[in-house]
Amino acid sequence: MQSKFFKKEGDHTIKCLACRHYCVISTNGFGLCGARKNTANKLELITYSKPCSLALDPIEKKPLYHFLPGSETMSIGFFGCNFKCDFCQNFDISFTRGAAAEKALIESEEVSPQKLIDVALKRKAKSIAITYNEPAISVEYNLEAFKLAHENKLNTVYVSNGYVSEEQIKSLIKKETKLDAINIDLKSFNDNFYKTTCGGGLESVLDCIKSFHKKGIHLELTTLVIPGKNDSIEELNQIAKFIYNLDKNIPWHVSAFFPMHKMTNISPTSTNEIASTVKIGKENGLNFVYGGNLHTSEFNHTLCPNCNNILIKREGYNCELIGLEKNKCNKCKTIIPGVF
Repeated sequence: MQSKFFKKEGDHTIKCLACRHYCVISTNGFGLCGARKNTANKLELITYSKPCSLALDPIEKKPLYHFLPGSETMSIGFFGCNFKCDFCQNFDISFTRGAAAEKALIESEEVSPQKLIDVALKRKAKSIAITYNEPAISVEYNLEAFKLAHENKLNTVYVSNGYVSEEQIKSLIKKETKLDAINIDLKSFNDNFYKTTCGGGLESVLDCIKSFHKKGIHLELTTLVIPGKNDSIEELNQIAKFIYNLDKNIPWHVSAFFPMHKMTNISPTSTNEIASTVKIGKENGLNFVYGGNLHTSEFNHTLCPNCNNILIKREGYNCELIGLEKNKCNKCKTIIPGVF
């Protein structure tokens, strides 16, 4: 699938415009993501319509807690990623890149944008989600699917690392291809952590978060709390302050880490540390802070920030709207931001 998200840089090089790496790619070469290739000085998305994952998920799994709670989303993901996180939970697909991805795709079943929508409607999903790997790198597929989704009254979702380019964001705010909701990982507030552990840059992520918020797309943020890596009180306070200064109503999900990929020697995050991080978020003025990846649902309920009434009760991925009247608390009538 040829892309429009590039510009020529020279006789044999092109610049990809899908994400904030803005890779300059030589003939027959790949971008950092391993899914975008320079073929005859044109940019090709090699994974187009060839997903490696397709499943019906609770929207809470993304996680999105203030967007169509209790609904299900048809999730799709592809090979490749524009980050190289040492703690990646989907490393088997996100690190399959370039020639390895081309080989794996030979036997992959085709799922066209139309087929994705047909499956979503058949399974009675309320939305489609580009997830499991970084959605920015499959933008051509995503936009086609989003156009069809809106024609069929389905919502659209990204689960992202926050490296979506401004050029792509412009397409994601158009009425016919609009992105309705996004969860962005704010993995750290330390630029060195981003560069050495993730393969990105903090300021680029912060700029992306600000851009999506400014454009009015429903936004939630997630931080995976990794013991000894990004869990200092100072850093967690910095993250909470950044969110508060942007919008105190942005839901912040703080998730427990489990040993994975290149970080199998690090202990899982304790329940007490997640509880402390939730407290840090609330002490910094955030209205909605959630603790996830735990065996308890203690930190998953949505409470009214004014009267503490339980609005949405969650047990695992099951949720019950018990204190909401449309988008208001049924006790004190405080308006709760989100899409309910």
